[in-house]
Amino acid sequence: MAEIDRASLIAAIAALPDQLEALVAQLSPEELTTPFLKDEWSVAQNIHHLADSHANAYIRCRLILTEEHPTLKPYSQNAWAELPDASDGEVADSLTLLRGLHKRWTRFWHALPADAWERSGRHPEYGDMSLERILQTYAGHGMAHIDQIERTLAARAG
Repeated sequence: MAEIDRASLIAAIAALPDQLEALVAQLSPEELTTPFLKDEWSVAQNIHHLADSHANAYIRCRLILTEEHPTLKPYSQNAWAELPDASDGEVADSLTLLRGLHKRWTRFWHALPADAWERSGRHPEYGDMSLERILQTYAGHGMAHIDQIERTLAARAG
């Protein structure tokens, strides 16, 4: 991958907390916790999920960089989204977590030596995952959940 492409993906990681905060700043607790779309998570669940998922991904990155081809532990994102702390409307802590995590993750990406991008770990469900693939995946993951939140909010009027 070209350095300019990596820089664009890293910028997407860095921008996500601001984008989320702008999207949800004026929402009521009911708007945060109502699943306006059938079989979709509420806005709050999306935000809590992003904090959980990106924290896991960051730890996986650090394992890949410090261990030789580690096994990356999966988890049930749907089960985690149903936990009480992941379904309530108190999103401030998850937004704070994302802000700090993404600042640190951005520094991680910028400091990564050129020869480290192809280092990888093995995920039992997804196979080998290089650091470059994780960057691509999670930059897109954040944008996918922004889209899901926007669709959820658009459905509240309907």
